[in-house]
Amino acid sequence: MPENLQFTLDYLLDLRFNNNKPWFDENRQRYQQALANFESLVADIIRQFGAVEDLGETTVKECLFRINRDIRFTKDKTPYKSHFSAHIGKGGRKGSGRSYYVQVEPGGSFIAGGVYAPEPEQLKRIRAAIAADNGKKLNAILAHKDFKRYFGKLEGEALKTAPKGYDSDHPAIDLLKQKQFIAFHRVDDEDVLKDDFAAHIVTVCKALKPFEGYFHDILGEKM
Repeated sequence: MPENLQFTLDYLLDLRFNNNKPWFDENRQRYQQALANFESLVADIIRQFGAVEDLGETTVKECLFRINRDIRFTKDKTPYKSHFSAHIGKGGRKGSGRSYYVQVEPGGSFIAGGVYAPEPEQLKRIRAAIAADNGKKLNAILAHKDFKRYFGKLEGEALKTAPKGYDSDHPAIDLLKQKQFIAFHRVDDEDVLKDDFAAHIVTVCKALKPFEGYFHDILGEKM
């Protein structure tokens, strides 16, 4: 696995500096091998994921994101992502339960979860739940030793002032200001290449489960 993922990292680094269709087509065999290596990693994660969640009959293909970028609404027209990524959860990308995001990229690999782009109604529901107990439940999750070990702190964009409907002196004002609720565990290339990388991902996801569960219980839907 380490040798295979080194091939994948090398390919993705080359793609970063040659992000165009002619180069991609000329190196399609390299792409297919690099992707196959990442698929093997995801398969290994799924095999071990019973320690976190029951994934049922979820397949590797259901978990994978395409390498093609959506360039319709962005000035950056480079056609490909410079990473491979997967949505680990029952049903994969289309599932509705707790889910965990895994990305492999040279110098930028990570495991993450939470609520990245909540719709206004979703954000309203999250803030209402936080306000209802003054943030005690979420703060307890954030303070847990396993969360702090792997993620450190809550991340994501936040308002500079109190959101509409909440006083600036609310006991949970820092949480209420959040517009995103994200946990990141960043991984160095050296760790990606270790024999136990899949097992490490499973361990990190297990530490992330209460955080994921908190928001899933509030939203009751795919986050």
